[in-house]
Amino acid sequence: MNAGSIPGTAGVPPASSAKQERAGRPRSQPEAFVRRLSRASLFAALIAAPACAQEPYPTRPVEVIVPFAAGGGTDLLARLLCDGLNQRLKQSFVAVNRPGANTNMGTLAAVRAKPDGYTLLMASVGLAANPSLYRKLPFDPAHDLTPIALIANTPSILVINPTLPVKSLAELIAYAKARPGELNYASYGVGSSPHLAAELFQSLTGTRIVHVPYGGGAPAALGLVGNAVQMMFPGVATVFGMVQGGSLRAVAIGSEQRLPLLPDVPTFKESGVDLQSGTWYGLLAPAKTPEPVVARLAAAALDVMRDPALHAKLGEQGAEVAGLGPSEFAQFLKEETARLSTVIRNANIQLD
Repeated sequence: MNAGSIPGTAGVPPASSAKQERAGRPRSQPEAFVRRLSRASLFAALIAAPACAQEPYPTRPVEVIVPFAAGGGTDLLARLLCDGLNQRLKQSFVAVNRPGANTNMGTLAAVRAKPDGYTLLMASVGLAANPSLYRKLPFDPAHDLTPIALIANTPSILVINPTLPVKSLAELIAYAKARPGELNYASYGVGSSPHLAAELFQSLTGTRIVHVPYGGGAPAALGLVGNAVQMMFPGVATVFGMVQGGSLRAVAIGSEQRLPLLPDVPTFKESGVDLQSGTWYGLLAPAKTPEPVVARLAAAALDVMRDPALHAKLGEQGAEVAGLGPSEFAQFLKEETARLSTVIRNANIQLD
């Protein structure tokens, strides 16, 4: 059977003759214009694509959420970090304070942000404590945030009102044991680092001391100076001036080694209590932030932390540089969350 006998093909010229006919026929002006336009668009796309792909992050300002009020340790460190990132990544990094709900409001804002590297979070101890403190959280730090870098640590320091007739940790423990429930300790609020440090101290020493929560570090310190409470476990920076001035007495510090800032204050371990406690500060991004963005931010943050000027500024606050990258910070968070969960459970602390 030849092609002309196939049903539906009668009168249709062979393919080769059709091509020859089109080749010999001049194109219409619209057809030629469309073809030229298509070729031009394709060429422009090929030229532009590599340029877009190679454009480095960041290309616009970056917001770093600080879930605390301005003026605190986390806020100070966030601004120091932002200054360093500005210089290294040639873009504006801006610390934005979003306090509330024991850091949960600011954290939730970061979790809900677009995971593109333009909204970051400067977190602290609450990120590891809150999953155990609260019956329900609207986010899961382990899955909803991506660790970038652990920036610094500040050890807790046990300070007392000087009218308390003790000079050492051993004397304080004996005094508290002889008066169960009579001494009070201040904190920045339920679940804050000073609260958890005090609860850990009581569990390790068998003492019973009454918790008096304040609305922040400054009012808590003033309450201690005024003898409304007798002791507190704040970060060093909060009370350093008061210790130097003699309005508070430092008893022990929750670091592995003595601080150069306070060389005469022994560690808890030196004084017979195996307690390490403090506040840490870390940079995170929303989950699913692209790995190249996280890597670029981590490299820049670690470079900032190698700056001797930053070391000096942190040393003035009783803090030390941590310098952990994404994977190490993730492991630290996992261990810290488990550690604080035990402290919180043993102290029977629960928030709605």
